[in-house]
Order: sequence, then structure tokens, then C-alpha cells
Amino acid sequence: MNIVIVGAGNIGTPLIEVATSEGNEVIVIERDTEKAEEIASAFDCLVVNDDATSKETLLDAGVGRADAVISTTEQDATNIMVCLLATDLDVPDVVSVVHNPEHMELFSRIGVHAMENPQQLIAESLYRSVAQPAIVDYMRVGETAEVFEITVTEGAPIAGKTLTGAAAEELLPADVLVVAIERGGEDAPITPRGDTRVEAGDLLTVYSAVGTPPEITDIFGQ
Repeated sequence: MNIVIVGAGNIGTPLIEVATSEGNEVIVIERDTEKAEEIASAFDCLVVNDDATSKETLLDAGVGRADAVISTTEQDATNIMVCLLATDLDVPDVVSVVHNPEHMELFSRIGVHAMENPQQLIAESLYRSVAQPAIVDYMRVGETAEVFEITVTEGAPIAGKTLTGAAAEELLPADVLVVAIERGGEDAPITPRGDTRVEAGDLLTVYSAVGTPPEITDIFGQ
């Protein structure tokens, strides 16, 4: 895949590392000369030391042939300009970070897939690792819903119960759904059914329409 990454800062640099390690053809646009030189020497990619808000710069970087453009600069104004130009050049997939939540609608209006406030996401993840250590991973869906992975602990209310039994006891709310179970000794994840019994040590993938308040996560363990 041909990927153009704009910005080689705290977000862009790890992205460049991931994209190049996966064997993609990566072009980086970075206007800071020192950063551009560092990226060129550290990764197998083409680096353009110029201003990405110029259409000529994007054309010189080969954006017209790109499968995706990802803008990662610290300025929303720069990111929106890059995205507008990339959209105008018919790039199939345009993605950007958005630092100010008030700007999300603007990115959405031009059809850009945006990640809101990465720093806030990191802060939430760090907090969860302390406040809800049983949660292994999570992803927000819409405003309130979440999909999360959680390990069932010994003594958890749901341990030893079937999903049908847990629902009958009103232990498992109707808006919470166990969608997969990973269990030691099993080669593949278990597709849960009503008679599937949840065991301590299981890693569950759970959809919750109400997010992950303690009254939900405490069902599976602490």
C-alpha cells in the first residue's frame, strides 16, 4: 500500500515505524528540516522536507498515486487543509487526527475519517489501567457504547454460569452481549451460545451499549 504521512511528531513517528515495518511504500512530508533528516535516516521511506498545505508539495510527494493520506500534525488547521487537498486529488482514504473536539464536525463534513484528541485517548487508557485493571483492551463505539476485552476472575459473579442462566438471574443486562470467549487450551475463540458456560480465566470480548461503568465490569471481575 502507498501511504503518505504528513507530520513526523509524537503521533507521526510511531505511525511511520508501523507503516514501514509492515512493508508499505511510505512517503513522509515534514516541513521541519531536523525532523525530516531524522526520519530519513531512521526509516525506509521517502521524506519530503516541505509544507504539506501546498498542492504542489503533495503532487511532488506522489499523493495522486497514494492509497491513503494520514495527517498527524499538531495543528487542526494544517490537518484540515491537507485533507481538503488530498480529497480534491481523489485519494481513496483520507485520515486525520483532530485535537479540538469542536472541529470533528468539520472533518466529518468533508468525508475524512478522524481520530479525536489522541492525547485524551491515551489519558483515558492510562486511567483505565489503574481504575479497571481487569479490562485488557477497549474500543468506543459511538457516544456511549464500547467493545472491551476482560478477563473473568475467580469469584466473579458470572464465573461458572451459562449465559442463559446469567441473563435469567438478571446478572447480565439485555444491552450487554458476550461476543467471543478465548479460553486456555482452545485453538480458536469460542462463539458464545446460550448454554455456553463462562469460566474463571476466560478472556471475554463484550459489547456494552452503556459503556464500562463498575456495575458492568464487576460482573466479570475486578
